[in-house]
Amino acid sequence: MKHTIAIADDHILIAKALTGIIDNFKQYEVLYEVEHGKALIEKLSVEKNVPRIVLLDISMPVMDGFETAQWLKLHHPAILVMALSMQDDEPSLIKMIKCGAKGYLLKNVHPVELEKALDSLVNKGFYYPDWATSKVLLNIAAEEEKSSGGVQLNERETEFLQYACTELTYKEIGQKMFCSPRTVEAYRDALFEKTGLRTRVGLVVFAIKNGISKV
Repeated sequence: MKHTIAIADDHILIAKALTGIIDNFKQYEVLYEVEHGKALIEKLSVEKNVPRIVLLDISMPVMDGFETAQWLKLHHPAILVMALSMQDDEPSLIKMIKCGAKGYLLKNVHPVELEKALDSLVNKGFYYPDWATSKVLLNIAAEEEKSSGGVQLNERETEFLQYACTELTYKEIGQKMFCSPRTVEAYRDALFEKTGLRTRVGLVVFAIKNGISKV
C-alpha cells in the first residue's frame, strides 16, 4: 500500500508539479492539493482525507505553515509534516520543527532527493537537509533538553540510545537489539519520560553531551 500525501501550497503550478513527480514514485501517492492551512483543516475533517504525510509550504495566505504545523501537531500528531520553502533559511527551519514539522525541504530539489526525503521521513521519522548543520540541530533540541542530573538509564535503554544516534531506523534498531519495533518504541517512550525530551534529535544531543553516544 502506498503512503498518502497532501500538499498545502498556494503556488498552484508548484503543487501540480510536485503531484506529478510524486505520483511516479512507487511508494507514494498524492491525495489532494490545497492552497492554505485552513483549506487543509477543512479537508481533514473527513477521515478518508487524512494522509500519512503533509508537504507544507511555509508562506501561505489565510493560514501559514507555522500555524498549520502547530494545529497538526495538536490535532493530528501521527501525520508526518515536511515543511516546504524556497530558501535555506535556518530560523525558519528551527521554527517549523519547533511547531511540529519532522523535516524541511527546499522546493528546488531534484526528484531523487525528494524521494529520499520522503523515505527518510517514513522510515526514520525525520528528514534534515545537508545544510542543516549540527549547530542547527543543537539549537532545535536546546529548548527540549534538560540536565542529566538524576536520570538513571538501564542497560537496554542505554543500548537503544546508542543505536538512536546512528542512521538506523527504529525497525533496524529492533533487529540489532533482537526485539520487536513495539519494544523499541517502549524504550524510546521511557527515555522521553525520564529525560523530558520529545524528539529523537533531543535524545541524540542528550546522548552526546553525556558521553553515551558511540558515534
